[in-house]
Amino acid sequence: MVGPLLRSLWSTTRRSFSSSHYSHIKPLSYARAFSTATATAPVGSAATAPGGALDPDRLRNVAVIAHVDHGKTTLMDRLLRQCGADIPHERALDSIDLERERGITIASKVTSISWKDKELNMVDTPGHADFGGEVERVVGMVEGAVLVVDAGEGPLAQTKFVLAKALKYGLRPILLLNKVDKPAVTEERCNEVESLVFDLFANLGASEEQLDFPVLYASAKEGWASSTYTKSPPDVKDMSQLLNAIVGHVPPPSASLDAPFQMLVSMMEKDPYLGRVLTGRVTCGVVRVGDKVQGLKNTDNGTVKIEEGKVVKLMKKKGMRADPVDSAGAGDIVSMAGLSSPTIGHTVANAEVTTALPTVVLDPPTISMTFGVNDSPLAGSDGIHLTGGKIGDRLLAESETNLAINVLPSTSESFEVQGRGELQLGILIENMRREGFELSVSPPKVMYKVEKGTKLEPIEEVTIEVDDEHVGLVMEALSHRRGEVTDMGPVPGSMGRTRMCLTCPSRGLVGYRSVFSSDTRGSGFMHRAFLSMLFNLSYYFSDNFSNFVLCTSHFFLLGAAYEKYRGPLGNVRKGVLVSMGRGLITAHALMGLEARGVLFVAPAMEVVQLNFFVLISFLSGQLPNICVISNMHDLDQSPCNMRAYKILSIETYDGMIIGEHSRDTDLDVNPVKAKELNNIRCASKDENVKLTPPRLMSLEEAIGYVASDELIEVTPKAIRLRKRYLEVNKRKSMSKRPKD
Repeated sequence: MVGPLLRSLWSTTRRSFSSSHYSHIKPLSYARAFSTATATAPVGSAATAPGGALDPDRLRNVAVIAHVDHGKTTLMDRLLRQCGADIPHERALDSIDLERERGITIASKVTSISWKDKELNMVDTPGHADFGGEVERVVGMVEGAVLVVDAGEGPLAQTKFVLAKALKYGLRPILLLNKVDKPAVTEERCNEVESLVFDLFANLGASEEQLDFPVLYASAKEGWASSTYTKSPPDVKDMSQLLNAIVGHVPPPSASLDAPFQMLVSMMEKDPYLGRVLTGRVTCGVVRVGDKVQGLKNTDNGTVKIEEGKVVKLMKKKGMRADPVDSAGAGDIVSMAGLSSPTIGHTVANAEVTTALPTVVLDPPTISMTFGVNDSPLAGSDGIHLTGGKIGDRLLAESETNLAINVLPSTSESFEVQGRGELQLGILIENMRREGFELSVSPPKVMYKVEKGTKLEPIEEVTIEVDDEHVGLVMEALSHRRGEVTDMGPVPGSMGRTRMCLTCPSRGLVGYRSVFSSDTRGSGFMHRAFLSMLFNLSYYFSDNFSNFVLCTSHFFLLGAAYEKYRGPLGNVRKGVLVSMGRGLITAHALMGLEARGVLFVAPAMEVVQLNFFVLISFLSGQLPNICVISNMHDLDQSPCNMRAYKILSIETYDGMIIGEHSRDTDLDVNPVKAKELNNIRCASKDENVKLTPPRLMSLEEAIGYVASDELIEVTPKAIRLRKRYLEVNKRKSMSKRPKD
């Protein structure tokens, strides 16, 4: 097979260099940012170490990393069931409401399972590029990683990002080719994917030890893994071979139980009874319930003590439950309660410890948005939390638990929130909306850099797979967004499909996902990740000052790549229809506006069909403003098909955006114009006007749609688009100023 042959040749070449007479040159090594422990594993093991803590030699700390939708969370479900955990439903670790609704992993989760005589601490990580900070802050807690790759799609953009982070911290990887049960996946395809992954390892500067990774074939959906390629194992279908590979390939944590207790906080959550619960890996020592501990943090002036207290409770996540424990030792991942001030990146240690552990180093944010008080004429009609103080407190609380988000005070009662992408900030806005907040949000702005007088901008790597008939449309749209094609070719195993790899500025990709779905009619997929800069540091040895031989080479991941500003974007959006009246929207007015463009709103008093479960919610008193139609002509006889109707009182105001103009300029319209009454009898009524259904935007679509002179009004019951300046004369005067 090609893959194993290439790996064998590479390993042999590396060993020949390392054993040559150039070995006196000391290679560089990556230092773990989370631990200051030695690099040697403890010698000798027992069932339990002195003090009641688990012996480090029995522990295995492993992270599951992959591109989005390659099967990480499903794999975790099968591993938990294999080890006897009670799984209430599929995707059990996706405990957040938005995770279950959208089918993605937003936050990292830690759990543990027992296999034979070993304790496996497993970390499930997000696969989306916007949540890369979750991967960065937990990858330092583990010694190994299971890299899950879809055998049909192969390594994609986010695979490169998460793998680079794992290799940077020196993790021992295990390659798991998932979804091999697909009809299009063959043994030749698996060998090809294995070779692509190996090339990715080599390009990212993997060490010889990391290049010698085991390869397993699995179907997480069917619940089996095998060390050899097969469509269906002939014997037992389970995950035992993957668990055995983790135990045999991942080294135990290198830690000392005799040293003073130290733990770096990597996760934090709040409990209504216990207060702040801190989760992290014990770097060294042993901690017990009742021990006196202190919180430490690194500053420019040295280590500062934050708080002193005692451990009230120790917990260890086992399966889907958190079990209390009496003690925890070095190398283990546990949660503790008792301190109220330390947060992620701080150190919890014994009283005699005076130095803090190195803090988590994350890639800098690339976009920013401004969160402010909702000052529209409809402000205060839906929400509970309206003031700038409450909005600021909520944002600061979010920045404590999510280090990838930075919150900076902007102007009066507004805050600049910096993050990785519009999806990450959209999740934050959606959570605040569900908590009863009303706020106005500005469009995302890319954070530029200026070096030596040159303007630089962040560049992302985009992987697109579409039908052949949509290639021209997609390439034309991305050309307006300053995208550059780096690779293009047919999709292996798929007829009539094309895969394109591009580099594009982050500002050009804002709002493009919804356009892409429309252009490809839902048949294409697009993945993006920040293009990482790899710095190659090579050592050369001169033989008689004539021949230079490459001795060793090291690669360093420097974070998101910034390139020279590629110029203004092309025509990526048309103008908008702006309301210039206050009141209820009428069907008579919208009938005359349909020819002007695409509408975002519907007229008032329109009935919208809701499903049976909404009707049950209404009958139980959970939904207001629902009226059940009693006419049997409008109701199906089956109770499961009963229909309820909600009367929508849609109101508009001056400066509210109600649609997209068919031209590039904005147009002020009057959507509240009513049909004038006269003394002539007319058979037709205003309710009989047939209108095209409006275009309804999700929050992420709205974030990507608004322009620099517009805002998003977010309330618990509505998402509206509006102009930053509501008065017409003010907008005209501000439009004459140069845009950012």
